[in-house]
Amino acid sequence: MTASETHGGTDIRSDATAALRAARAHLVSRQAPAGWWKGELRTNVTMDAEDLLLRRFLGILRPEELAQSARWIRREQRADGTWATFVGGPGDLSTTIEAYAALRLAGDEPAAPHMQRAAAFVRAEGGIEASRVFTRIWLALFGEWSWDDLPAMPPEVVLLPSWAPLNVYDWGCWARQTVVPITVVATLRPVRPLPFTLGELHGDRAPHPVRGGLVGTGFTLLDRVLKLYEKAPIQPGRGFAMKQAAEWIIARQEDDGGWGGIQPPWVYSILALHLLGYSLDHPVLSAAVAGLDTFLVHEATADGIERRLEACQSPVWDTCLAANALLDAGATIDDPELAQSVEWILGEEIQRRGDWAVRRPGVDPGGWAFEFANDGYPDVDDTAEVVLALDRVKDDLPAVKAAVERGIAWVKGMQSSDGGWGAFDADNTRRLVEKLPFCDFGAVIDPPSADVTAHAVEMLARCDDPAGLAARRGVRWLLAAQEDDGSWFGRWGNNYVYGTGAVVPALVAAGVPTADPAVRRAVDWLVAHQNADGGWGEDLRSYVDDAWRGRGESTPSQTAWALLALLAAGESGPVVDAGVAWLVGDQRPDGGWDEESYTGTGFPGDFYISYEMYRLVFPISALGRYLGEDTGGATATAGAEVRDW
Repeated sequence: MTASETHGGTDIRSDATAALRAARAHLVSRQAPAGWWKGELRTNVTMDAEDLLLRRFLGILRPEELAQSARWIRREQRADGTWATFVGGPGDLSTTIEAYAALRLAGDEPAAPHMQRAAAFVRAEGGIEASRVFTRIWLALFGEWSWDDLPAMPPEVVLLPSWAPLNVYDWGCWARQTVVPITVVATLRPVRPLPFTLGELHGDRAPHPVRGGLVGTGFTLLDRVLKLYEKAPIQPGRGFAMKQAAEWIIARQEDDGGWGGIQPPWVYSILALHLLGYSLDHPVLSAAVAGLDTFLVHEATADGIERRLEACQSPVWDTCLAANALLDAGATIDDPELAQSVEWILGEEIQRRGDWAVRRPGVDPGGWAFEFANDGYPDVDDTAEVVLALDRVKDDLPAVKAAVERGIAWVKGMQSSDGGWGAFDADNTRRLVEKLPFCDFGAVIDPPSADVTAHAVEMLARCDDPAGLAARRGVRWLLAAQEDDGSWFGRWGNNYVYGTGAVVPALVAAGVPTADPAVRRAVDWLVAHQNADGGWGEDLRSYVDDAWRGRGESTPSQTAWALLALLAAGESGPVVDAGVAWLVGDQRPDGGWDEESYTGTGFPGDFYISYEMYRLVFPISALGRYLGEDTGGATATAGAEVRDW
């Protein structure tokens, strides 16, 4: 069946047109008066548990806050007593421990059935002893774990020059902002006991696992030496290191009071400065706590108000994706909603240097960050998508044209030496830090990834020069990164569907022919992984289990990603029509879509995200390109000349 034929007795294009019209109206209705969009960003209940523990430690936890968060945490518990890191995922030991501790704080007794089930799971999984280091740090703050049994985390790391191994700029930006304050906390080793203990969560204590190999053995020995130094009566340089760490932290506080716009460095920076003697009414900490409050979401339920904390907020990302979706749906700069979004986006450009300049000192600023306030850490992903939107409306708008030029130059300057792009830094690829004993959770470096590289290449191909050196090097990187099965790995979205959905449009826009073997293999992979209902889905377990690659219940965002790739590759016919029909059939009466599954990624294998706007903006782009027969700026056809990549 083709697009001109019928599906279920109706014309597919007519249905898609009606669906697009309703979706566009729904998107416009969600725009803030200032011009931006922001959907809720959900993660897991560790955010809420740690928020309660932080406020308890600081002495500012109010009973109503505790009760409201406890309602949310209880509702997220599954029938087996566990808490997971994503909807439908397996129970997670550390998440369950932190949620359990928060509910004990709220007065839930160990004898309660839901608490017994949680404790039984924790013990079966090895107890607190088997939890991640970050969980044990939180427990150490309250005397439920010994600081002696945590890896050494010396503040002297902040003194290392940027060329030295293990310096703070070897870490990904999210990790370095977290590690520096943690070294302060771990050095001061505070303990403020709770009115209860968590003895019921302990297992058989085992020695800390020793990492294998020469490097692992070396770091184990170094950890022992550092522990001896911590107990020494004289510690040359430690006072200076603590002072420098405090100055490093304060210098990176944002206008909203936070650090990097994300929860981990925010809460650990508050703890570190508080322990260094900054009072809660000091301007730095007062702004920090007030800013964290703006990340709270309150929802009325039958049981009362529930309170949860966003790990981050994504207004720039949501807004540039929404602008691109509207453009794909036929909007022009004369449409007030698009004009407003462009004006707001222009005001969010970052024109000062941040940590990225340590590796690229000669590059001028000109990027965009993810959040409302994060001037220190613009990222390539947001900048590429912003420029893609602005470039489509830059004619006769000098301010927009100038911003586009700065964004293109900044992205070019952030290209890594291998031709790819990481998210926040260039050449952030030293893996030595991954071997440190306390690095047992999440990604800690920011190497080039297929999805970010694809967005950069697509932006360069459509807005700059597809035959330019930067674009050609990026294409070579992408071709080399293709998986054996024809897909691409998705670092920041789930997963191979996301990576493939980003790369194919980029390659075609850059001039790779749609008949090229790399493109055809990607198309074959997508076709092979289409669900029987016509949609696409991929379970987050694909990050740890190859059996889940491209497999999962159909979702609006993932179906749209697959369609964007297929349309860019010049595909039409039953496969594409079935995907469009699935989107049309799954749409809500108000023009939106539901998406319970998480399709965003923070740390592959460890931390996942549900972006509320994904289920709306990506289907709009897919439907818009389907109806407009626009492949998103593709410039190559099956007969195009093959460039020397």
